[in-house]
Amino acid sequence: VQLQASGGGLVQAGGSLRLSCSASGQPFPRVAVGWFRQAPGKEREFVAAIARSDDRTYYADSVKGRFTISRENSKKTVYLQMNGLKPEDTAVYYCGMSPFISMSILTYNYWGQGTLVTVSS
Repeated sequence: VQLQASGGGLVQAGGSLRLSCSASGQPFPRVAVGWFRQAPGKEREFVAAIARSDDRTYYADSVKGRFTISRENSKKTVYLQMNGLKPEDTAVYYCGMSPFISMSILTYNYWGQGTLVTVSS
């Protein structure tokens, strides 16, 4: 299984970015996908997750109302639409796969390489 995260970049506060997580080698509808982020000197933290085959989603309180996670199984891709970005959203964003939807990093056993999001004030 391989995951490829993309879409990061430099954006001003208040701006938007859309991250993509593309998978290969795994029947995509059978896994939940989560986004986590890691800022310099901090632990990796949960951002959002989407269930295997229904529309259930989880969000961290810090991104609720600003970020939206979605999936397109035919393309084996999960998206993270990020609006209203803040400087504190600056981090490397990783996507991971889990057998079920979860906010716990412990349930995710495959990770992409990460994509850097930098939000300037």
